[in-house]
Formats: sequence, C-alpha cells, structure tokens
Amino acid sequence: MASNRDPLELASGLIRCPSVTPHEGGALDFLVQILEPAGFRCHRLPFSQSGTADVDNLYARIGTRAPHLSFAGHTDVVPVGDEASWTSPPFEASVLDGILTGRGSADMKGGIACFLAATLDYLEDHGGEIPGSISFLITGDEEGPAVNGTVKMIDWLKAQGEAVDHCLVGEPTNPEALGDAIKIGRRGSLTGELVITGIQGHVAYPEKAANPLAGAVSILNILNGHLLDEGSDHFDPSNLEVTSVDVGNSASNVIPARVAAKFNIRFNDRHSADSLKGWIAQIVEQELKGTALKSDIVYEFPSDCFVTEPGPLVDILRDSIDKVTGRRAELSTSGGTSDARFIKDICPVVEFGLVNKTIHQVDEHVEVADLYRLKDIYRLFLDGYFATIKT
Repeated sequence: MASNRDPLELASGLIRCPSVTPHEGGALDFLVQILEPAGFRCHRLPFSQSGTADVDNLYARIGTRAPHLSFAGHTDVVPVGDEASWTSPPFEASVLDGILTGRGSADMKGGIACFLAATLDYLEDHGGEIPGSISFLITGDEEGPAVNGTVKMIDWLKAQGEAVDHCLVGEPTNPEALGDAIKIGRRGSLTGELVITGIQGHVAYPEKAANPLAGAVSILNILNGHLLDEGSDHFDPSNLEVTSVDVGNSASNVIPARVAAKFNIRFNDRHSADSLKGWIAQIVEQELKGTALKSDIVYEFPSDCFVTEPGPLVDILRDSIDKVTGRRAELSTSGGTSDARFIKDICPVVEFGLVNKTIHQVDEHVEVADLYRLKDIYRLFLDGYFATIKT
C-alpha cells in the first residue's frame, strides 16, 4: 500500500490502475482502501443509461458540520495511443531524472494524489478533528461522455441532502509552470448539427432540383463570419467554428439531396445557449426563405458558461500558491470544459492543479517536485480555508 502522505507514491499507485474510460481499473478501490481507514464514509456510485457503459464513481466524506469543502476530480484517463511510442509502459508509473511518466500523471491522477496527501496530512495534524467537513467527489466519466459521472453524482448529493459549501477541482490548470493560473470559470459550449434537405437531381438540369449546398454555404458563411462579441470582464471573445460538412455524394454529376454541417460555439457570459439557438434559427429562416430547402438543427446538451467571482475562496488559494511557488496566479477562464460546469450548480467552484503541457499525449508526465509543491499548496489551502470560511 502506498504511503498515505506521499503524493509520488499515491500518484504512482493510481497510474498503475488502467482506468481508461469507462473502466474503473482499480483506481477507486485504491482510494477507498486509503480513505476508509482514515475515517471517511465512502459511497460507490455506479451509473448507467441506455446506449452508454456503466461508470463507477466515488463520494467520500469526513465530518458532518459546515463549512464543507469538497475536492473533485476524475480517475478515468484517455487511451494511451501508440503504446510502442512510449519511452516506458504507460501504466508503469516510471520515475527517471525527477520526472514521473504515465497515463494520467497530469490529467489528473497526480492532482488527486496531492489533495489526498494534503488532506490526510491535515487530519493527522489535527488528530482527525476538523472544524467542518472534507469530501472527495471522484468520477470515472470525465474523459468520456460525462453523462454517468459528476452530473449524476450531483443529483445524488441533492437527494441525500449533502450540502457542499465550496469545491476545488484538481484539473491541470497551468500552461507552463506550477502557479501560472487558477480557473475561476469556463466558457460555455454549444454543439449543433444543421441539416439542409433539398431535391436531388442531375447537374445539367438544375431547374428540376434544389441544391442544399447553396443554402448551407450561405448560412455557414454568416455564422462563421459573425463577430459574436469582443469578450467580457472575465472571458475571452466567444467563437463559432464549423467542424465538419458532410454531403455523402460521390458522384460529380449529381446534385445532392442533403447536407449536414456540425459546429461548436464557445461562448462567454454575454450569451446563453438559448439566445445562441435563437440567433441561429433566425439566420437559417432568413437564408432559406423563398427556397424549396428544408432545415433541421439538432443540439447536444450544452455546457453553461459560469464564473466564480473573486473573493475569500480565490484569495485563500491564490495566497497558498504564492507562498509555495512565489508566483501570483492569473485568474483565468480559458480552455475547454471540465466537470466544474456541473459542480457550479451546488456551490462556488475553482480549479487548480498541475502543469497541462503533456496531457493526453504520449509520454504524459509531471515533475516529481511539482507533486510535492502541489501537496503543500493544498495543505496551506486547507489551513486557510477552515481558518477563514464561516457559515
């Protein structure tokens, strides 16, 4: 069994669990074997739905009082890719020249190891008594569809009457060096597929057909060329990107009957998913008016934009980072989505973890020294949190 207070040993133990989404791979078993002897009440939460695989998740809590701080993260990892290209086996957790290499070392088993080590260190120093509660919200579905993980765990917490006051997500947030950035929010994400249907025909007789590409090109040009905004106080400008156009037509002398175009919008707090859907619907109606073309738009479930306004939670974390690294972390909302988009529905949430330069890559790795520094940051954060936050 790994040393409960050594983040390198904990990270190595987690990496050795081949937990590629949706497989648990032993990672949650590993955590339970450490958390239960430390006094945590552990709940395994497997979820599934039609068309998706079963996913196992873990909620563990110690304490019954407020304030309640939750550490959140995921033990699932992306596939290793070309295993022959790795300099060491991806689930071996190799350490060489101060570098820990392995799938999930940065994203985000290393982060989980650090907040686990920091929490157990805090509990030992306080004789197991804390002025509040600490929990771990660990999913196995962050790298996958994200339908059987944190979003359903949040529903379970609500049903159980589990009130969380604040959450720290251990995602790798730093572009270059530990201490670069704290994520205080994320842009929203809206993915849609626009289908334009016309009338198939011979290219020599266009009057007998209705080319859906004409409508699609017109609509996509407007959508792709429109300046959605110039950013806001906490966010970069929103952007729309067309990601695919599919006609399915292999014949050069046939006007196709159908074209499907996929797009994604990353939007800031000047928009909502509904307002963007309404804008797109107006453009489609305007461009197809008076034609024989028909349209349909199907949207995936959107991710909402959110921001945690700077305040005591952010200040405690920022000061802890400064004390360990000497760096004043930028407050950032850049990057993709994370499970913080679900957690923000129950409490204020911030994100801070390791360096993200090698996530999802062959030879994903972290500096061993960063593991110990991150543990120290989380440890100081716990001290500051329970000394400052009152409910």
